[in-house]
Amino acid sequence: MEHSDDRRAAAIDRITNKREFRNHALVYCAVNTLLVIIWAASGAAYFWPIWSIAGWGIALAAHAWRIYGQKPISEDDIIEEMHRAEDPRNPRTL
Repeated sequence: MEHSDDRRAAAIDRITNKREFRNHALVYCAVNTLLVIIWAASGAAYFWPIWSIAGWGIALAAHAWRIYGQKPISEDDIIEEMHRAEDPRNPRTL
């Protein structure tokens, strides 16, 4: 039963993380759209919203990588790391 509870908790965490990313992306789009509108309404000279778009875009990309790009930790990963910690001279871990 504990294994099922762990899988359930992991699934809930994944769903929560995906929802948080989706909200982050929506806020990014809304705020930067508003900044572009303000830029256009103020004379459309130097495109200063690029700083927000680029800087925040890097953070959004990092958030996306954390949610979608990295594979979840598997039981094999955990066992391998435990073996590595027990015997750092093991050639299998080099």
